Amino acid sequence: MKTFGGKVFFLDRSDINTDEIIPAKYLTEISKEALKPHMLEDLHLEGFHPGDPALAASRVIVTRANFGCGSSREHAPWVFEVNDINVVIAPSFARIFRQNMFNCGMLAIELPEKDIDALFGHKGGHAHISVDFSNNRITIESAKGKKTIDYTISAFDKALVEAGGWVEFADSRY
Repeated sequence: MKTFGGKVFFLDRSDINTDEIIPAKYLTEISKEALKPHMLEDLHLEGFHPGDPALAASRVIVTRANFGCGSSREHAPWVFEVNDINVVIAPSFARIFRQNMFNCGMLAIELPEKDIDALFGHKGGHAHISVDFSNNRITIESAKGKKTIDYTISAFDKALVEAGGWVEFADSRY
């Protein structure tokens, strides 16, 4: 199983869609590695630059509601995976994006707005999130303090993540 957690990158906007996560013009690429330099290339957000070294060093994204809306493409989670980001935390996700995250063995953690706001309170403090996957708990630490938050995940989605994704899950059972 993957190790979850690490440095946090904050995207303070709702409705970030899959075209902003990975532009459609790259969907013909035949390897995940080819997607790597194009992560969030078309995202327009004040103060955000796709080549930001802080993004390249991050392993967790904290964002706002309806993350991953738009086209249903597996490439959106893939571009995060190939960039070593395997946790996205938001109040809500587009259904297909969320399931694609679990299908790839990654975590899409949904938290109430108040908890997301508490996480955003650590923005600018070199935040780090550790994930206690066994106990469904995250802990954020930064110069602004430390906070632990419990999350829920279905037994099936947890099994997908434990297996490493849908293919590995199916291979071990069928």
